[in-house]
Amino acid sequence: MENKSGEVIGYNLTLRVVEEADAEYIWGLRNDARYNAHLSQVTGTADDQRAWIRRYKEREAAGSEYYFVVFRNSDNMRCGTVRLYDIHDGQFTWGSWILDENKPEKAALDSAIQVYRYGFDVLDLPMSVFDVRKENTHTLRFHDRFGSNRVSEDEDNIYYELPREQFRQKQREFDELFK
Repeated sequence: MENKSGEVIGYNLTLRVVEEADAEYIWGLRNDARYNAHLSQVTGTADDQRAWIRRYKEREAAGSEYYFVVFRNSDNMRCGTVRLYDIHDGQFTWGSWILDENKPEKAALDSAIQVYRYGFDVLDLPMSVFDVRKENTHTLRFHDRFGSNRVSEDEDNIYYELPREQFRQKQREFDELFK
């Protein structure tokens, strides 16, 4: 699971908390039209991203947010990002989920499992809540197949929750998919 260097080791991926050196990579992903259609708009430069990371590190130290760069285990190549935030009252939200063209097979499933493991096991939170834009049909299908519960919607978003115990019931099934 998590080791001393702030990594979460998955089946084929490792999540590592971001560092200032990741700024150009993250800025590039967030400004790439192939990946940013369903994310909040980013402005500025890679230097602005670096400054944002410096400010984020304060939230990480306070335990209110964790931003990860995703790496392939096979060769340590970066292949995405994911973030846990809005951590309060026994729950966390996750997003900023981008997997690029370097992702290995089953990267979406592997990275989602590791996010939940971090939130449920490392942070010991009992609930995950998140939203997905309605036009992001691919991600909506993913979360529905994953077993997340649709709890409400508005004009733009579908709102989900996934309790820790519900995730634990599926862990054996997930392990089998990576054998």
